[in-house]
Amino acid sequence: RRGLAPVILALFAAVLFLPGLWSVPPVDRDEPRITQATKQMLETGNYIEIQFQDEKRYKRPVGVYWLQAAAAQLSGLADKAPLWVYRLPSTIGAIIAVLLVFWTARAFTGPPAAFAAAALVAMALVLGVEARLAKTDAVLFATVVAAQGALARVWLDGSGERQWRLAAIFWTALAVAVLVKGPIALMVVGLTILVLVVIQRRLGWIRGLAPLAGVAWLILLVSPWFIAMLTLADGAFFLEAVGRDFLGKVPQGQESHAAPPLTHLAVMLAVFWPLPAFVIIAIPRLWAERRSAVVVFCAVWFLPSWIVFELVATKLPHDTLPLLPALAIAAAAVLWQGQVTAGKAWLRWLAAIMLVVPIIGLTAVALGAPFFLDMPKSWPKSWPTSWPISWAGGFLAVAAAVFVLLGARHVIEGQPRQALPQVAASAVAMAIGAWAFFIPALTPIWISPRLVAAIEEVAPCPDPQVVIAGFREPSFIFLQGTDTRFARAGGAAAFLSKKKGACRMAIVDTRFEDTFQHAAKAAGADPRLVDRVQGININGGKKLDLGIYVKGDGAS
Repeated sequence: RRGLAPVILALFAAVLFLPGLWSVPPVDRDEPRITQATKQMLETGNYIEIQFQDEKRYKRPVGVYWLQAAAAQLSGLADKAPLWVYRLPSTIGAIIAVLLVFWTARAFTGPPAAFAAAALVAMALVLGVEARLAKTDAVLFATVVAAQGALARVWLDGSGERQWRLAAIFWTALAVAVLVKGPIALMVVGLTILVLVVIQRRLGWIRGLAPLAGVAWLILLVSPWFIAMLTLADGAFFLEAVGRDFLGKVPQGQESHAAPPLTHLAVMLAVFWPLPAFVIIAIPRLWAERRSAVVVFCAVWFLPSWIVFELVATKLPHDTLPLLPALAIAAAAVLWQGQVTAGKAWLRWLAAIMLVVPIIGLTAVALGAPFFLDMPKSWPKSWPTSWPISWAGGFLAVAAAVFVLLGARHVIEGQPRQALPQVAASAVAMAIGAWAFFIPALTPIWISPRLVAAIEEVAPCPDPQVVIAGFREPSFIFLQGTDTRFARAGGAAAFLSKKKGACRMAIVDTRFEDTFQHAAKAAGADPRLVDRVQGININGGKKLDLGIYVKGDGAS
């Protein structure tokens, strides 16, 4: 029932995306950088400039910051809002994107295939991650799907008559995308249009998008903030965001994210799960129907942008997220329409392996993570009573593996449609098990929230001034407060020794404690150790041992 399909999809997406939304701490580094900048907008009332503490953040436009600020204001908590409020735009954006995939697929196919395409997108591991993080990618994803859905309908119509409703959706989506993450959506949509024009050798259908009025509308929507930034920052935003951040990623990898061509293809086999299995088993049908409208449109949506992403030196797993619906719609259209043939046995086995391996791997990682993260030393002597992961999480992880094996059996038998319910059950079990139980319980990697809790417990006053040396993750700034400062060991000692503002605390990693102690004592601070927090930095995997110091009683 086509009217019921969007409701079921929205509920299904919510079940997949909501677990862990409020229990997983800030994930360094991009998420807390963005949320802290939004928090400072709320604190200062400056909604034009983007700052992380005193540093200007000229890496991306303002769209997602405004959405997060709106969520915080609507919550009634403003800058005191918890992290999950900042994550709401991403979660809502991901749910809307799933519904838009259904809408886009309906331009080409019936409700069953469109439903399957949207469900496959909702289950994708990469979308599940982005739906829970207060970043740009889930919102960007929704805008790309909206624009491509409108574009598909105008292209299929082909008459060239202006379709104002679709044109409004198309250009508004692109404007929001530009304000969220700059030119990424323009590239994906622009390459789709360009290749469609080249292969069909006709331009007339583009008039259906009302390009002159549409471009004017896009400029009208995006220009006020860009003009404001040009005035305030004297062009620094464009130099940093476009010249260094965007174009700088092309020739060389940034922030240790360089990778060779075809890396994205390999990564997609895992992060797009469970979709790759259905694409593999659909390959013969896709080739047979390569001239059909749905396969042509999805191919030109996927291939040109994928090539560009592969040629760019900097590669991140979520970069190709805007291409996910192209594969899902094409595969679902050929598998859920007409009779599905069994196909070659080796292809079915390959698809089954692609379906099973990621979930079995995640189950093994989830069950074994406490051992690898050096959980309490009482392990395994006091097992199972001291097992840090709940039994519910373990049960759900195993259930996810069982369900995916049942789905793989249908794939091997050449019945991919019958596999979808078991795969959906596996996705739900893994989402709840991982995000609601396993990930929040991996306490060694969540250093910042444990450090903030320790400071609150031992602080000599309700709101101490804090400096930290040896741990520079932005999550600590977001949780502890904007006035928290990073420093070297000598700077932390000088901070602690200041007489003005007596309620001060210093956090120092064990590697720098000797230097800190000598510098502090020389300055008359007489530091006193009040607590320690140990853990593993999620970025780089280094073990940390942080001492929490206050000014001793003998300080001058």
